[in-house]
Amino acid sequence: MSPLTHFDAQGQAHMVDVGAKAATHRVALVTGHIRMLPATLALIESGTAKKGDVLGIARIAGIQAAKKTSDLIPLCHPLALTRVAIDFEIDPALPGVHCSTTVETVGPTGVEMEALTAASVALLTIYDMCKAVDRGMTLGDVRLREKHGGKSGSFVAGD
Repeated sequence: MSPLTHFDAQGQAHMVDVGAKAATHRVALVTGHIRMLPATLALIESGTAKKGDVLGIARIAGIQAAKKTSDLIPLCHPLALTRVAIDFEIDPALPGVHCSTTVETVGPTGVEMEALTAASVALLTIYDMCKAVDRGMTLGDVRLREKHGGKSGSFVAGD
């Protein structure tokens, strides 16, 4: 038997059966960042980007992405999310923006993929809204920081 849960005994891909698992409160926290030119960061911070409120639009995009994760990742279960929070921190030293996403549900499976998707799409949206002035932006370090709930308990990344 493969240690990878999305493959059956014959090695075929399948959606994991979570029908017998207990519904518990599940939380996932993901962080990431986008680096950019200082002038691009100044546009975001001042709210004068041509396309509008960059971080506000990125927040909405991330929330929508969390809700649509099962449409994007083939073997993810569709989940009834109870909370999606996306926070941004301007960092002149980067220079760029840090993104933190928290996703929660009460159900039989975790929300790590939803939190990872939310952070990725929020950062991609920042790129999309600013690419006219800075095509050299880079996304980085998108990763699971914490996960709580379920049979496997908690995970906290060591830095």
